[in-house]
Amino acid sequence: MSFVDASALVAIINEEPGYQEIEKRLNDEDKRLYVSPLVRFETIIAVARIHIDNARGQVDRPAIIEAARLIVDEVIEALNAREIIIDGKVGNLAMDAAIRYGKVAGDKAGLNFGDCFAYAAAKAYRLPLVYKGDDFSRTDLA
Repeated sequence: MSFVDASALVAIINEEPGYQEIEKRLNDEDKRLYVSPLVRFETIIAVARIHIDNARGQVDRPAIIEAARLIVDEVIEALNAREIIIDGKVGNLAMDAAIRYGKVAGDKAGLNFGDCFAYAAAKAYRLPLVYKGDDFSRTDLA
């Protein structure tokens, strides 16, 4: 079982360098994968933003966001990932993560809002975290 961070999903969808390794790891999981509503939201917005930034001229931003939503939902469904609940415990753990590892706190990990909630969800549900980048490698989840 693993909790999947938005960075991993964005890497797969945009075929960023190293995405094959992440995809293989997720597909090799013989147990359940999990995401949260925040991971889904962050992934949709990140994918949409990349397409908007790459577009030239006027773009239909709401349509791009809706298209990103469909793509992200298809990927999450293809991974057979389940959505976990973000409750008060997860919220408190996210605040703890911000204090200890947050960008605002000046920590080297530099976790942002979404990162803090991914960290907290993985902690609360005692799941390994699948991510791209080195932010989480500077936390106690590494």
